Amino acid sequence: MAIPTEWTKRYYSIGDAAKTFDILPSTLRFWEKQFPQLKPKKSTKGQRKYTAKDMDTLRRIYHLVKERGFTIEGAIKKFNSNIDDVANNEEVVRRLMQVRSDMQSLRQQIKKLP
Repeated sequence: MAIPTEWTKRYYSIGDAAKTFDILPSTLRFWEKQFPQLKPKKSTKGQRKYTAKDMDTLRRIYHLVKERGFTIEGAIKKFNSNIDDVANNEEVVRRLMQVRSDMQSLRQQIKKLP
């Protein structure tokens, strides 16, 4: 799944955020309770509004929990211990996945050559 590196909207609804990360809205609500860094604003009607900063925080949490396989407790410790390290590792993984995708595409193109 390709998660954007740039956020185009000012605010994202819980449904938009969940769809971006291919997770359930209930997972986002759970993560909000577990990670104090994740505090989306709420509208007057109580609807969550995720900012670009919130989406970056979600991306880091997603990376630790879903991509790296950390438990929630482990992800909280890692997130709190070195946020920059998490962001750097996440970026390296994302770049490697893009390189892999590019290589697979090139391989397919080479196979089509006479």
